[in-house]
Order: sequence, then structure tokens, then C-alpha cells
Amino acid sequence: MASAEKATPEPASPNRGWRFWAIMTSMAVSSVLAGLDATAVSTAMPSIIHDLGTSQGYTWIANAYLLTTTAFTPIFGQTANIFGRRALTILSIVLFAIGSAIAGPAPSLGVLVLGRAIQGIGCAGLNTMVEMVVCDLVPLRERGKFMGFIFGIYAISTTIGPLIGGAFATYATWRWIFYLNLPLSGITLAMVLLSLGALPKKSSFSLKSLARVDFLGNALLIASITSILIALTWGGGQYTWSSYHTVLPLVLGLAGLLLFLAFETRVPEPTTPFRLFANRTSLIGFLCAFIHNMLVFWILFILPIYFQAVLNKSAFRSGVDVLPTAAVCMPFTILSGGLMTKLGRYKPLLIAGFAFFPLSLGLFSLLDQNSSTGTWVGFQILAAVAIGVITPVTLPTVLTPLEERDTAVGTATWAFMRGFGTIWGAAIPLAVFNSKANSLVTSRLSSNPSAQQLLQNGGAYTLAAGGSVYSALGLEANPALEDTVRGIYTDALKLCWQVGLAFALAGFLLSWGTRELRMREELETEFGLGKCVWLELAL
Repeated sequence: MASAEKATPEPASPNRGWRFWAIMTSMAVSSVLAGLDATAVSTAMPSIIHDLGTSQGYTWIANAYLLTTTAFTPIFGQTANIFGRRALTILSIVLFAIGSAIAGPAPSLGVLVLGRAIQGIGCAGLNTMVEMVVCDLVPLRERGKFMGFIFGIYAISTTIGPLIGGAFATYATWRWIFYLNLPLSGITLAMVLLSLGALPKKSSFSLKSLARVDFLGNALLIASITSILIALTWGGGQYTWSSYHTVLPLVLGLAGLLLFLAFETRVPEPTTPFRLFANRTSLIGFLCAFIHNMLVFWILFILPIYFQAVLNKSAFRSGVDVLPTAAVCMPFTILSGGLMTKLGRYKPLLIAGFAFFPLSLGLFSLLDQNSSTGTWVGFQILAAVAIGVITPVTLPTVLTPLEERDTAVGTATWAFMRGFGTIWGAAIPLAVFNSKANSLVTSRLSSNPSAQQLLQNGGAYTLAAGGSVYSALGLEANPALEDTVRGIYTDALKLCWQVGLAFALAGFLLSWGTRELRMREELETEFGLGKCVWLELAL
């Protein structure tokens, strides 16, 4: 890997022609492709389970995607320096399309999970390469405004994903969630082929270049993430948290991550160099990225349960009711990125964003069956401000103290931390909810064994996610039971919000620990426009 010192500095404000904007457009479309599929399946899950069966393995429809997205993200960061950005971006799109083509017509649960796993690998590459390509084309000081726009589009796509998934599941078939990805992938691939330059000079696919890949370290990382995800999937549902079935894989997974970091200190070209964590500001940036993404999915995970179980709304309508988050998030993401570019400062924005998170999560804990539309919309707006302001800030916080040579691995590690946050953002509230719901069901429904059986051991969440709480329990014909069940959901969700509040406060305190450093205005890279060989030159 060539060092940053060998790259020629480029002007801080280069003349940006059609090639630059074509690349930015293709990156924005790529972010839509990755964002939509990350959340669209959630509201379609009951329909998928109905068609393919109710095996316990259905949880892996979502988990296989999260697993491969998270575990393969650092791999793309390391190999991008070996094989170049263009090749891996193309590979990511192709893998995403292959996974979608497998998942769409899947005749069984196992085939669908396989397709989702391949999609996740493609998504890992898409997320990483979009951010990396922008970093290659724009100096650190200016990245905020471009990242803000792309992240804003990604945030909208992840927020409207449940709406699209619910619409397909309700009015057509859930399979169209995956079929839709095929033309989108084709459009994205065409844009990338026409806009991105060829592989950087001296980059090629050969046995010598393959030998530079950290295969052992990556295998250890994938095994560790898999073990952790197994524990989080089983905990509080299939097994108790104190069961060895849960504790053993969790301990092995966490120990594996520590072993992975230790192993990386001995590799010539590590996937995750330990030097990335050697300075306080980058370390806090990674932790803030983890907490931020965890809280984003925490909110997107819990709100639909509130809408469907407490307010008795359909899965499709609950997707509509989350739209205020998207509507407010995008403009604040763009505004935050623009301010960061204008001021050249990231710390005040990081602090401001994390100040809104505890406020919004604390207010969410007040929601109950009597909350008005204006109330839950207003609380969403506060949460969306937090999400939007922080979104473009954590990556510059990580990269500012690092050398340019660490842009690829630093960006990939940052993306990994965000993906890891997503896993915990889905697992922790589910564990808290199931545990609290079990306790409340036992104490409040002791005189109703049939309702108790349906709601215990994860049943409360399953019925709520499927939008069938009221029909399964016959609540509309039994007002007394309806009030009791609503109270169980309200109190269980209240605890979820309170636990989320603790993480939000931790993020707020961490944000004060960053150092305000100068954001570079020069660009030194082997992969910028000046080094590209354009497709038009070959025509």
C-alpha cells in the first residue's frame, strides 16, 4: 500500500466538472439501494413468516443481513487499498443484486436467509465505498456538506423502508421488496461504470495482491460477530439471559473481538490497525458512531411497537407514522454538514446532537394510549434533530486526527462501529422489552391463562410486530383486558426508552471529550479524480 506521503496534494477547491457530480450522484443512488433494504423487511415479516413457515429461524431473515453487513465492512476497507475503489463498488452492487435475486423467489426460509446474507455483504461494500469515494474526492474540511446530503438521502431511505415493505406486503407481495432491488441495482451499476475511474495504477487482481488480504483476521472477526449475534438472538427469547446457551457465545464473541484486535498488531496490512484507537478524539468518534446508530435503530425499532400495540394501528400505518423522523432528519443532516464545512468545527455539532438524544428519549418514555398525534410527532422531531445533526459529524471526528493513509481503514472501521451499533440497537430493546413484558404478564394476567400464554416468552413482541395483538386476544370485545394489555405494553416500552436514555446520556458525556483539531483543506490521495483513467478515454 502506497503511503500518503507519495500522493500529490490536490487543490483545496478543484474545478468540479460533470465527472465529479456524476460520481456524487451515483454514490447517492447507491446509498438509497443500501438504505431501503436495511429496514423494508421489518414490516413485511409477518407476511414472510406466513408464507414460509413460523420456524424459530425466521429471526435470521433480519440477523443474517445485519451479520454480514457488519462483519464484512472492515474487509472492504482493507481491500479497497489493494484493489481500488471502482472494482469493489462494482462487486458490491453485483453481490447485492445476486442476493436480491435469490431472496425474491425464495421457496424456503433457508434460501431467503442465504439471499439476505449475500445482500448484507453487498450492503457492507456499498456503505463503505460510498463514504470512501467521497473522502477520496473531497478534502476533510469540505466533506461535511457532501456527506450531509448523501447521509440525508440514506436516512430517508431507511425511514421509508418500513412503509414500502408494509405497502408491498399489504397490497402486492413481500417478494417485490427484493425484486425492486434488481432494476435499482442495474441503474446504480450503470452509473458507477460511467462515472468512476478505472482501478488505480499498480492495483490488480493477482496472487500477490490477494496475499496482502488479512484473511485470518477477517475470519476471526466474522466468527466473533456471529457468536455475539447468536447470543443476542437467543437471549431473552429462546433462552434466558442466564442460560449458558446465551452467556457462552456472548463471552466467546467478545473475547474473539479482543483477540482480533491483538492479532491485528502483528499483521503487515491489518484490517483494523490499532493506531486508529491511539488518540482520544478518534476513539470517541468511533464510540459516538456506535451509540448514534444504535439509538437510531432503537427508535425505529420501538416506535412501530408503540403504534401497533398501544395505539392499535396497522403495520402499514405505523410505517406512515414514523415519517416525521425522515422529514426532519434530512434537512438537519444537510444543515449540520454545511455548518461543519463553513465553521471547520465538529465538536460543537457533536455535543449539540447528543444533547437532543436524551431529551427525546426521555420524552418518549411518557407516551401512552392517551398521547395525542401532536405529542408523538413532536417527540419524533426532537429525535430526528439529534439523528440529523450527528449523522455527518462522527466520521470527520474520527478522521481529523488520523493521517490520510488511514482514510480507507478508518472509514471502514467507523462503518463497522455503526453496523455493530445497529445489531445492539435491535437486540437490547428487544431483550429489555421481552424481560419486562414477561414480568408484567405474569403479575397482571394471572387470572387469564390463555392471554398469558400468548404474550409470554417473546409472544408480546411477535404479536405486536405482526399487528395482530387485538385480533389474537380479542381485545376489542373485552375492554377490561384491552386496558390491561395496553398497560403492559406501555410500561414495557417505557423501560425500553429509559434504558435508551442511559446510552444517550453516555454519548452526550463522551462528546465533550473530543479535541477540536484543524480539519485538513488539502487532499492527498491515490484515488482522486486526478489519478483516474476515465471510461471515455477508452472509447
